[in-house]
Amino acid sequence: MNILILDDEQGFRDELNEFLGTAGNDIFPAARPSEAFQVLNKYPIDLAILDIRLPEMDGLQVLKEVKTSFPHIEVIMITGHGDMDSVIKAMKEGAIDFFNKPFKLKDIQRTIEKTKNHIQLNRNLKVSNNGYSLISKELEEKIGFSFISKNSIMKTVVQLMHSVAKSSHTTVLITGESGTGKEVVARGIHYLSERAGQALHSVNCSTIPDELFESEFFGHKKGSFTSAINHKKGLFEVADKGTLFLDEIADLKVHHQPKFLRVLDNKMISRLGETAENRVDVRIIAATNYDLRQLVEEKKFRSDLFYRLNSFVIHIPPLRERIDDIPLLLDYFIKQFSGQLRKKIRRVDKSVIEHLIQHDFPGNVRELKHMIEKAVILCNGDKLCINHFPDILQQSFTSFIHKNASGTTYHLEQIERNTITLALQQTNYNKSKTAKLLHISRQALDRKLQRLNINIQKSPVL
Repeated sequence: MNILILDDEQGFRDELNEFLGTAGNDIFPAARPSEAFQVLNKYPIDLAILDIRLPEMDGLQVLKEVKTSFPHIEVIMITGHGDMDSVIKAMKEGAIDFFNKPFKLKDIQRTIEKTKNHIQLNRNLKVSNNGYSLISKELEEKIGFSFISKNSIMKTVVQLMHSVAKSSHTTVLITGESGTGKEVVARGIHYLSERAGQALHSVNCSTIPDELFESEFFGHKKGSFTSAINHKKGLFEVADKGTLFLDEIADLKVHHQPKFLRVLDNKMISRLGETAENRVDVRIIAATNYDLRQLVEEKKFRSDLFYRLNSFVIHIPPLRERIDDIPLLLDYFIKQFSGQLRKKIRRVDKSVIEHLIQHDFPGNVRELKHMIEKAVILCNGDKLCINHFPDILQQSFTSFIHKNASGTTYHLEQIERNTITLALQQTNYNKSKTAKLLHISRQALDRKLQRLNINIQKSPVL
């Protein structure tokens, strides 16, 4: 990274220059703010390390001007005369961290590495999401979704969609966890194929009652059973010439599976109550979030049907295996929901991305989408902050405590202090909001602040 060091102490500048320079960074030292602004106007600085007490102007004023004129530059504040008031002011002006002299170089190195990751992710956010859409606008309009990704595996998924779409009779099996977008891929295959002019019908196999299975899929003849007051076409006939998407295929009862296999093999069906057979021309796309091989071994899924479905498989990776897509999806969904809710969200706090890329996302893209929708609803300004993600923040606090409570690195009191300090930072040191975020009363928070000797009395927002 390109790092500016603004400090009037020559020895301090030299020490940081040597330490950070050996790590591969390009260092730009400056003794006075006027020199620093010359550097800022000439070079693409990523990070600035600023002293509080400087000639010409106060370091906090330098911080304010840097964040106004160069908002993309991250700033670390340094002082030999630190107090809580300076810390609060620096954080409110946009500093990412604050160190009191003397400090360990490895500590500032950790902050710089963390900042480096954030800068790279933020650059991704600034790139138009259209540049990362893996499908055409025309296809996007038809299926109702975009394929926002820069991940190589997702690019392969789209390539497989295009390839199998050309073979309009090939059965396709789509695998992947819940929320990864299996139905979106199925719709994409349909609208890329020569069947695009015909209907795409979707059915969740887990929602069909056992007693209605044959009637729903194969249809029935009038009078074939008590409530059959009319002739009815089944899903295979309804989807004739088009595509039938069978979601949750693993939930298909074993005793019904031979009937499915027969349709896949010879494209012939007979309605319930009839002996005559009718030919159907339908493409089958099935999806599951289960391991069908394992279900075959457990005798819960027929091997012959599995191998028939397994002729062409597309696997969609979970979101946690492509975290490089999270900033792109974040940007995309913010724009989508900001437009729907008539809000003007232009910025995202760095802590949001840091928390999101650490989240496991068991619900995958669907979970991320709903999470961002909720955050946009909660946001009343132009900047999305971590306190707009109450669920993920609470999970982060819980995870932090679980990870450290059983270890030897932190005492419980230190864990509590760190947790409260983090919550204070996320709420700009607003006690009422901090108490709500921590799910405790305002009075309980005051007692903890006093017991843990956390002093925020000089904070302008109490």
